[in-house]
Amino acid sequence: MKSSDLKTVILDQNKIELEPDVIAREKFSTLSDWQNDPNIIIISGLRRCGKSTLQHQQRELYDGYYLNFDDERLVSFTIDDFQQLDELFHELFGDKNIYYFDEIQNIEGWERFIRRLHDARKKIYITGSNARLLSKELGTHLTGRYLQCNLFPFSFKEFLIFKNTQYKIEDFYTTEGKAKLKRAFNAYFTLGGLPEYLKTENREYIKTLYESILYRDVLVRYNISNEKAMKELMLFVLSNVSKQISYNSLKNVLRLKNSTTVKDYFSYLENCYLVSLVSKFSYSLKENIYANKKVYVIDNSFPTILGFRFSDDLGRLLENLVLIELKRRNKEIYYYQEKQECDFVIREGTKIKQALQVCYEISDENRTREYDGLLEAMDAFQLSAGLILTYDQEDDETIDDKKVSIRPVWKWLFDAVSTERGVAKLHTKNKSN
Repeated sequence: MKSSDLKTVILDQNKIELEPDVIAREKFSTLSDWQNDPNIIIISGLRRCGKSTLQHQQRELYDGYYLNFDDERLVSFTIDDFQQLDELFHELFGDKNIYYFDEIQNIEGWERFIRRLHDARKKIYITGSNARLLSKELGTHLTGRYLQCNLFPFSFKEFLIFKNTQYKIEDFYTTEGKAKLKRAFNAYFTLGGLPEYLKTENREYIKTLYESILYRDVLVRYNISNEKAMKELMLFVLSNVSKQISYNSLKNVLRLKNSTTVKDYFSYLENCYLVSLVSKFSYSLKENIYANKKVYVIDNSFPTILGFRFSDDLGRLLENLVLIELKRRNKEIYYYQEKQECDFVIREGTKIKQALQVCYEISDENRTREYDGLLEAMDAFQLSAGLILTYDQEDDETIDDKKVSIRPVWKWLFDAVSTERGVAKLHTKNKSN
């Protein structure tokens, strides 16, 4: 690549500044804790979920070299240009010890350059939106040399800050306070947590982002020729969030030759963080692999805007939101099913530590089914307490010496531990190397 062209890109990109009053993500405290750690820091997640902003927030505190490889002017950049890039960094900005790179996995062989920087004891921050490429390359050349920070769309707490909704402990108990928080949750429930979309709430943004992910991160990256089948698969997913799926059944629906292709398609969708599959818990590895999966989407805005709507959507969207939060909390998640189904069981180490059922509203019609599914899982894993998450119901009940708690999701979303610096507005400090 021409030195003059590369210099232009570097200078243009380094003029970009944070927008005023940008909020600090809850993960910002994690990056701060890792600042003095010698490992490479990987910030991974869905395209446009805020990775670059989080990285820029870190740059506001700790200055360093920066380049975003998701720039069409860098289409001819190859591994041979990294040395030239480093020389230009030093020429333009002097000596610095920190490097920030966005979407560096777009450059084949990038990990060799990063390894060289790491061996020279440089501090390195990388963002990426493809789990497979990052894991493959990190596993071959950078094993044991990196820490990974998985970023999701806004949590409910971050959503409240973004929308300038102030809250205090008393709001959980007063009529006015609860009404305010529930109004905010009503919006979060369907709008989701993608920062750019929340600025305007223009539904076209979600459609454009979805198409960009599907084409750039799936169809083009994996050279998929059957565009129709992939688009039909995603439409099915968006219209059936929180439901069980069978690779074999979908093979017939999509008119594909074998179920392995369906499995591969889902792997690609998971790699770009758009879709999550949850396996059935079983002590049998074979059953765990071949049993139906439950399918979820990274943000409620996608199924709300792009999927077909059905009468039971609200319960499925609520379950989808709970799954996103469980993943945000870095839980190991399964579903449980024997006679009845329990939506989520949480594994810690070798044991199941928690059972959760999600239901929009407990009623006379569904009470037996919801309770029996939870109690069956509690019996199976010898749990003395279980949790049913609803839209707005709250109660506690003891059944056969087992405690069943019913809680509104909007309250449960405040359970995750966060620090003041993780949810306060970011105050820019003096830059330092």
